[in-house]
Amino acid sequence: MTADAEVVRRADAVVLPGVGAFGDCYRGLAVLPGMLAALNEAVLVKARPFLGICVGMQLMAERGQEFDSHAGFGWIGGEVVPVTPGDPTLKVPHMGWNELVVRQPAHPVLAGLADGSHAYFVHSFQFRCTDPGHCLATVDYGGPIAAVVGRDTLIGTQFHPEKSQAAGLRLIGNFLRWRP
Repeated sequence: MTADAEVVRRADAVVLPGVGAFGDCYRGLAVLPGMLAALNEAVLVKARPFLGICVGMQLMAERGQEFDSHAGFGWIGGEVVPVTPGDPTLKVPHMGWNELVVRQPAHPVLAGLADGSHAYFVHSFQFRCTDPGHCLATVDYGGPIAAVVGRDTLIGTQFHPEKSQAAGLRLIGNFLRWRP
């Protein structure tokens, strides 16, 4: 764990967890000297594996609409918008255990995660990918919500793998072994 841009620049892989609001998380990174440039260099130029968790995943979008419109990293086309379940009995935030629908089972980080694997979610905003191929897994919460997004050396989970027991441990282990 670091706030040092040089450590990120030299990292073999980058994990960005996220707690809080989209704009606050982005600003928190932006005030660290050289951090945004280091992230871009490590992830886009050096093609180091990147795992974004929750808001860390959402920051990969072009923009987020939480408490105003905020720029994201722009690494995956799309935007982060409020969760609006089609079923009015479902509450927001979306919180609790839900079953994953794996759309890209061949992705190495998703190896061994079958449809129906349980993951733990806590969020009020969702990533809507411009390219449906970048949505690697979904969850049904009154309609499909992106649970995993990715492209190239980037992958992100809306759910919290560190709280998702067997499925989360599998995903983290796969990420640590991933050599894209």
